[in-house]
Amino acid sequence: MPGPSLVRATGLLGSALLAGAAYLGGAHRPWTPTMTPRTILAGRDGVLLPLLWLAGVALLIGAWWAGRRVVPSARWAVVTAGLWALPLLPFLPLGSYDAYSYACQGWQQAAGLDPYAGGVDLLGCPWADAVAPTWRAAPAPYGPVFLVLAAAAAELGGSLTGTLALLRLIAVLGVVALGACLPVLARRSGVPVARALWLVLACPLVLIHLVSGTHNDAVMVALLAGGLAVAATGRSWPAGILFGLAIGVKATAVVALPFAIFLIPRPWWRAGLELAAGALGALAAVSLGAGLGLGWVSGLAGSGVSVQWTAPPTAIGMTLELFGVPHAVAVTRVLGLVALAGVLLWLFRRAWRGGDPLWHAGLALAATVLLAPVFHPWYAIWPLAVLAATVRRDTRWLVVPCAVAAALCLPDGYNLALATKAQGAVGMTVLAGSLAWKVLHEANRDPDRLGAGRGGPDRRLRAP
Repeated sequence: MPGPSLVRATGLLGSALLAGAAYLGGAHRPWTPTMTPRTILAGRDGVLLPLLWLAGVALLIGAWWAGRRVVPSARWAVVTAGLWALPLLPFLPLGSYDAYSYACQGWQQAAGLDPYAGGVDLLGCPWADAVAPTWRAAPAPYGPVFLVLAAAAAELGGSLTGTLALLRLIAVLGVVALGACLPVLARRSGVPVARALWLVLACPLVLIHLVSGTHNDAVMVALLAGGLAVAATGRSWPAGILFGLAIGVKATAVVALPFAIFLIPRPWWRAGLELAAGALGALAAVSLGAGLGLGWVSGLAGSGVSVQWTAPPTAIGMTLELFGVPHAVAVTRVLGLVALAGVLLWLFRRAWRGGDPLWHAGLALAATVLLAPVFHPWYAIWPLAVLAATVRRDTRWLVVPCAVAAALCLPDGYNLALATKAQGAVGMTVLAGSLAWKVLHEANRDPDRLGAGRGGPDRRLRAP
């Protein structure tokens, strides 16, 4: 088994190779698909770019996988993750053009326009040619909290380069804040802090898609983890405010909010009211202060334009359509949302009956990722951030999906799922069945046998 020094050096080499790939073929202006499996086979990208990408991803994943068994301390984990992030900071975004969409939405907000009223095709943006065509007509699907941050980045940054630099700074600060919350969650669950920090901060998904790709999920997950951590200390109002801010970045954060009720040593109804009031108050304050309403809720509908087998409900629909069932994708997506509602209620009921609320909050986020109509690789970070701090022993079932997701996108954002539609849809359909069984079966087991910490005060103290 490799030692800590070799793990650190291997990951740093992988990160440096990915920095080279970002320099040669990262997401750039104007939007141009620079690297796909077809262009690689045709030799259009040369040899260096694909080799840098493949070797960098492989080394980073390998070092992360090996490191979870040799992490000597929390400080070592944080320093190593920081060293791995450094080479990626000066170069173009990896894995997605979303940073340019953020920049344009921030510019629109700063200019007094309504980003929920339309996309760059309608409202304009000086950097519109850098936005991926798929999203040029789409209104902003993000909450007012993120639009305020993006507007500040656009106004202070001035140029596209300055705006991207500030957006990246916001994402990096989100990752740092997440790292500050993890020890609180890990200690409550009896999980080694060093391993929890390693699984999240050194994860290739975090480095590629949050640090380099600048995704706003960094802010959302940091606020969500902060809400859970503060709730675990018994403070409901501040926890509710943090959850409200997280929902104001991405609505997904709302699925974890109900589980925070059981972290607070008060009657459940009082804890729930205080959490809800704090969340609604924070969200309303930011919306009114920014001059925005609830237009972002309707904007969420546009996020389903992507049809890829990486989302299990979509994959099942694609498989049925291969066998001649018409409009199956639309039907299975709706059924997936219905199933998600049922799973969330079931998980909440188990937490109500005394199950570990952090564990079930992580499973709720995992179910949301699995059953949503669309999956992008960085979505896997949502459950990872909570489950890494609650799983005591076997982490392979958590690490393997994140490792696979980290390898899905090429440097400028081309998703390899696009090149394997039929095969991927059938494979994911089979995998979805086994994953569904795994989540439901494991959630029903004794958390101590599974390796998830119980933690927290005795539920019998919560008399209504």
